[in-house]
Amino acid sequence: MTQPLMAGLAVLLMSVLALVGPALSVSPWWITLLAALGLGSLSLDAARYGGRGGHLLAEALPGGQARLRRIAVHEAGHLLVAEAEAMPVKRVLVGSLACLQAGLQSAGCTEFAPPEHAKLPAEELRRWSRVLQAGMAAEALLYGEERGGADDRALLGRLWGISGFDVDTAQRELRRARREVDLALRQQRDSLEATAERLLEAAPRLGRTANAPT
Repeated sequence: MTQPLMAGLAVLLMSVLALVGPALSVSPWWITLLAALGLGSLSLDAARYGGRGGHLLAEALPGGQARLRRIAVHEAGHLLVAEAEAMPVKRVLVGSLACLQAGLQSAGCTEFAPPEHAKLPAEELRRWSRVLQAGMAAEALLYGEERGGADDRALLGRLWGISGFDVDTAQRELRRARREVDLALRQQRDSLEATAERLLEAAPRLGRTANAPT
């Protein structure tokens, strides 16, 4: 649930109250107070917490399971390809609450040990290209489109640039890596779905205690 959508719902609710309030003997002062509190809370959440409160609420509502599952699919893609590339994974977080508890402003995260050197050789960059594009590839495979991955793309651009490769070379290598990852995940679709379900089961939500991953 995005911040504009939440604001729209709040305005809609206040409009409905304004219309039916007199019939229900609800004082206009109460309606005004509720409107001020609701919109004020949304503004505070957006300004101070980057909309995290809205995300936490959205994930706790009945439809939140679908949102969390998509995040779990994205992170499962990273995890599976990292394992295939023998790249150690420090932790995987699914959902805004898990990230908030870890001190991160995100809805999901697969955390790796940083490279030992800023400038990487081409083969190491290819490994990172496969791993970091795997989340987007997993979403595309199971949902037909990808929504997450902006941070992954930005990081890959920086890695290739810092390592001294020109844009054309980087883009060519990224396309090649993406084709390889698409093929690998298609062949491991059952494992991808099973891993996503395991991560989803372990994801905490407001009002729900997460199960420990197995």
